[in-house]
Amino acid sequence: MPKSPRSTPKPIRAIEVLAFPSVQLLDVTGPLQVFASTNDLVARAGGTPPYALQVVAQGGKTVTVSAGLAIATSSLPPIGTALDTLMVAGGPGVEAAAADPALVAWVRERATQARRVASVCTGAFLLAASGVLDGRRAVTHWAFCADLARRFPAVRVESDPIFVRDGPVWTSAGVTAGIDLALALVEQDLGRAVALAVARYLVVFLKRPGGQAQFSAALSLQTAEDRFGALHEWISGHLAGDMSLPVLARQVGMSERSFSRRYVEATGLTPGRAVERLRVEAARRLLSESRLPVKRISERCGFGSEETMRRSFLRLLAATPQDYRARFSS
Repeated sequence: MPKSPRSTPKPIRAIEVLAFPSVQLLDVTGPLQVFASTNDLVARAGGTPPYALQVVAQGGKTVTVSAGLAIATSSLPPIGTALDTLMVAGGPGVEAAAADPALVAWVRERATQARRVASVCTGAFLLAASGVLDGRRAVTHWAFCADLARRFPAVRVESDPIFVRDGPVWTSAGVTAGIDLALALVEQDLGRAVALAVARYLVVFLKRPGGQAQFSAALSLQTAEDRFGALHEWISGHLAGDMSLPVLARQVGMSERSFSRRYVEATGLTPGRAVERLRVEAARRLLSESRLPVKRISERCGFGSEETMRRSFLRLLAATPQDYRARFSS
C-alpha cells in the first residue's frame, strides 16, 4: 500500500449507488465494500479517504432487497448536487424501476452531472431505459444480454466481458462482476498499487482472467434445454468424438440446415461454438481437478491437439490452459 498521502487525489469523490425495492443485495454492497475498503486502506497509510459513499432511493426510505434484508437509503439528491460517480444496481426490481418515469428521468438527468456512470448486472436495463447507453457498448448478466439487445436496439450489447467501458459509461456483468468494475474504478482513480492492495485485502482478483463466459458455458445453454437438452447431454458424454454439423443434426433427427437455424435461434450460438464452449468447460474442470497432462486433456475433450485447445482458451477465457491451471488448480 502506498505510504504517502500525496498519492490520494483530491477532492473527495462522491459516489451514489441507486437502489430500489427488490434490488440485488450484492449489486449494492459489493461495489460499496470495494470503495469502503479503499477508504480504510488509504486512511491507514496516512491519506485522506478518497470516497464519500451514499446509497440513494426514491423517498429515502428503507428498501427491502431481493434477499429479504432491509437497507437504509437516503433520498434522491437534487439534480445539480455535486457528484463524481453514479452507480445503478440491478436485481428483480429493475423492471419496475425502469418503468417508473420519474426515476428514469432522474437517472437521465443525474447522469449528466456525474463524471462517470456505471451499472451493475441488470442495472444496465435502467441505464438503457434512461437513454444513457444509446450508441454505446454495454454488458449485463449473461442470461439477460439477448433481452437487453432486443429491447434496446440502440445499445451495442456484448455478452462475454466482465465489464465494459465506453467513454464515461461503465457496465458490468452478473452480480459479483460489480466488484471487478469497482476495482477498475479505483485503479482509474488511485492507481494500480492501491487497487491491488484492495483486491488482496478482499481476497479477489484485481483483473479476473477471462470473460464471464468461462463460468457459464453449460449454464447458458440451459435456455434451450426443452428443445436441445438431450443433445447437450449427449455432447457432454462424447466430447472426444466427431461433433461435426452432420453428426449433430442426425443426433436430433433434423436436416443440417434446419438444425443449424433452430439451434442458433434457441441458444444464440452456432452448434460449433456451443461444442467449443462445452469442450473448454470440460477441459477447465480437468485442469483444476486433475493432474492429467495438458496434451491428454486436449485429447479427452476432443480438441485433437494442445494448440487447438490453447486457441479456444485464449478466445473464450483470455488465458492459456497452463495459466488457467496455475490460477485454479487445487
